[in-house]
Amino acid sequence: LPNSDPVHKVTIVPRGRALGLTWNLPTHDRHGFSRSESLDRIMVLMGGRIAEKIKFNEMTTGAGNDLERATDIVRRMVCEYGMSRLGPIVFGKKEAPIFLGREFATHKDYSEKTAMQIDGEIKFIIDECYTKAEKLLRKNFSKIEKLAAQLLEREILDGVEIREITGFPMPAPEAPPKEKEKKD
Repeated sequence: LPNSDPVHKVTIVPRGRALGLTWNLPTHDRHGFSRSESLDRIMVLMGGRIAEKIKFNEMTTGAGNDLERATDIVRRMVCEYGMSRLGPIVFGKKEAPIFLGREFATHKDYSEKTAMQIDGEIKFIIDECYTKAEKLLRKNFSKIEKLAAQLLEREILDGVEIREITGFPMPAPEAPPKEKEKKD
């Protein structure tokens, strides 16, 4: 995906509670994301669940954290960043902690009807990303199977090896955004 971070490494060796991991690393430090970058990140997170569905026609708990992270990105797009069809509106105010250790709380400052619209928009964006990612994975599934075979043999692959196996091009080096010049 053009707006996603390049894959740095993939492993099938269990780490903690994860049965395998994919590391996507940015090419430079970033402090914000565009809507298209966020949508591509969501599609990347959907990949494991979709691959299970395509290969085994079954779902497991393995993609649980990915789905949680994708949903969190979409919720923030809709409720905090105004990146949805609901428009440039912030839904829910965050209350600052009174002392260290207290978690942030979100104050619901909208109606039940608006809450239903927010839920509908979150589902719409998730479904749209899922559908696009599924089409992309189905189109390239033979490459995924080659990658899986190599992972079974070697257990860990880096980004260069992944690109060699799949035939996907190496992403062009991305220059960090230029800082604005300060004027005195």
